[in-house]
Amino acid sequence: MALLIEDKKQIVAEVNEVASRAFSAVVADYQGLTVEQLTALRVEARKLGVTTRIVRNTLAKRAFEGTQFDILNATLVGPTILAFSTSEDDMGAAARLFEDFAKTNKAFELKAAAFDGKVYEGAEVSVIANLPNQEKALTMLANVLQAPISKLGRLITALKEKNESEAA
Repeated sequence: MALLIEDKKQIVAEVNEVASRAFSAVVADYQGLTVEQLTALRVEARKLGVTTRIVRNTLAKRAFEGTQFDILNATLVGPTILAFSTSEDDMGAAARLFEDFAKTNKAFELKAAAFDGKVYEGAEVSVIANLPNQEKALTMLANVLQAPISKLGRLITALKEKNESEAA
């Protein structure tokens, strides 16, 4: 299907707008997937707040100009689907979504991901996928802060018991 120049400009503007506010992006090859599988992927993406888009590679390269994701241009070869994590609460959502989808759909191949100015190739995408969301990060922080207090409490209790046993 031939796209008019106005349509191409609109696509580039839309992708550029999403890319400029995204925290991470993932590029994958979707060749061999059925329409139902792609629809299921998009439905799951909407649930997670991830923006997905199938875009011609030349348009994606233009859309990435001036954003932190222009480092992904070398991976834009063949059939490409893009995913962007736009939530500050879960910067690894797109990578996690694509990684989980690739586990159940062998035709789906992760090409690369970009986060914080660095490109992660294929299997390295799991580095971004394993980034904790905000809730998980706060839980980890609370556990780290709680550990010394808990140890101090156990120490005081042990000293108290020792003093009581010596006094008796």
